[in-house]
Amino acid sequence: MNTTSAPKLKTSAMIASFADPGQKTAPAPFGHALRELAETDERIVGLSADLAKYTDMHIFRDAHPDRFFQMGMAEQLLFGAAAGLAEVGLVPFASTYSVFAARRAYDFICLDIAEPGLNVNIVGGLPGLTTGYGPSHQATEDIAIFRGMPNLTIVDPCDSVDITQAVPQLAASAGPTYLRLLRGQVPTVLDEYDYAFELGKAQLIRPGNDVVFISSGLMTMRALQAADRLAAHKVDVAVVHSPTIKPFDADTVLRELDSPRVAFTLENHSVIGGLHEAVASAVVRSQKPRRVERIGLPDAFLDAGALPTLHARYGLGTDEIVQRVLAAIGSRPTGGRRYGVTMLNEGSR
Repeated sequence: MNTTSAPKLKTSAMIASFADPGQKTAPAPFGHALRELAETDERIVGLSADLAKYTDMHIFRDAHPDRFFQMGMAEQLLFGAAAGLAEVGLVPFASTYSVFAARRAYDFICLDIAEPGLNVNIVGGLPGLTTGYGPSHQATEDIAIFRGMPNLTIVDPCDSVDITQAVPQLAASAGPTYLRLLRGQVPTVLDEYDYAFELGKAQLIRPGNDVVFISSGLMTMRALQAADRLAAHKVDVAVVHSPTIKPFDADTVLRELDSPRVAFTLENHSVIGGLHEAVASAVVRSQKPRRVERIGLPDAFLDAGALPTLHARYGLGTDEIVQRVLAAIGSRPTGGRRYGVTMLNEGSR
């Protein structure tokens, strides 16, 4: 009898990594970036809602204990205190899980921070499908919740490069920001491209003639992986990375969509209210017809389980992206209708 079995896919829930086996990673890039920034800027302070260890804030805490505030399991208090610190000229970074910031403390963030335009930087861990703990911890709708809040900048970084470079720019930004934090062992991807994070800007990081991906967050990593795989199928894929969701860089995105290439949005977020709808809105306002497919999480409460299994199940895995593209370009319609395609100038079909 053959007793050999495939290795089991595992997740440690709160500290699961979406990095591929053997992939280059950097430990806790947010924590190290904030610690380094605080060494040159005495205004920087850190706060956490009993989750410093799980949002990489513990690195800042250990280096600057006199500038760290543990607020306990009370997000409303966390952001109210952060607002008070900003009022007296400090630059707070307040960390918790994205679900708790978006669902529990929205009114406090809106009226205490966003309405007066205070420089408070909200750091949300476990964005989208980056934990296997199920709906209680999977922030699949956080961007949708926050996009409607006036004055709030939203950043969805791809990797350790994005995070490291974003932290000082967020601190220097006059108003409030929301960072979708990738924590722990974070992949390092964008160092292989001529790329530098610029708040409010999207960038073409890989050219291509057949297909264009518009992506944010960890899905830019998947987009680049899928582009490499699709090259073996003689499909040339461009990748546009849009780490800032709000304000959205419509000019760069529309410029890349102004071609006959099949276009996809890729996001680690619900297909409702996130990157795809930001692109759709920009296209409608441009009054130029473009065809765009969406790859993202369904409008549903997701399962619990191991991250590789969940990413494959919900279409975020590289294999699934490759198959979506091959299916799309293998059956080009003539009537403007095709399952899974949004004709953005005419509304969703």
